Amino acid sequence: MKLAWGSWGWLGLSAILALGALLVWTQATERWDWQPALLWPEPWRACTAVFVHWSRQHLLANLGACAVVAWFGWAARVPPRALLAYALAWPLTQWGLLLQPGLLHYGGLSGYLHAGVAVVLVELVCGPGARSTNTRQRRVGLAVTLGLIIKLISEDPWGPPLRQLADWDIAVAPFAHLSGAVAGALCAGLLLLFTQANQRRRAR
Repeated sequence: MKLAWGSWGWLGLSAILALGALLVWTQATERWDWQPALLWPEPWRACTAVFVHWSRQHLLANLGACAVVAWFGWAARVPPRALLAYALAWPLTQWGLLLQPGLLHYGGLSGYLHAGVAVVLVELVCGPGARSTNTRQRRVGLAVTLGLIIKLISEDPWGPPLRQLADWDIAVAPFAHLSGAVAGALCAGLLLLFTQANQRRRAR
């Protein structure tokens, strides 16, 4: 029952992300995007920034990626703690952008979606299912984890804050992907450790 609840909640959060992006698409971006200079006077931007997209291509690509991450969490049958980790990583992904001071504006789902992928990977590689007989699930998790690490390194997140790619009509912020992945992995890892410690305490 808990697994089903976590999986349905994961789909629900994914639907909120997609719907929010569609609604904000018609709004002025400067009202919602992440701006480090406005961290304290307008802290809600750490959450609303994920809904901001700078072009139709940007929006459609992220909506497609959102559907993939939604399916990934559902297929992995994530527990409720993974859903909580994903939710906690939402503002943390944008707060992490403070480590890239040259990024004065940011909007988009891609950074936060990397957090979602990282949360699922922690469950696949380190969760209870990974230590049971489901070794195939763990192998898939390890393979995707390796792919994610290679992707993040290849994007050179510590380089220029914005990168213009050949096939994109907007500049990309690679550090946001790293920030999201770290935020998701950190939240998922800490909640998993807390759950395991609580289970050991009850078993005594």
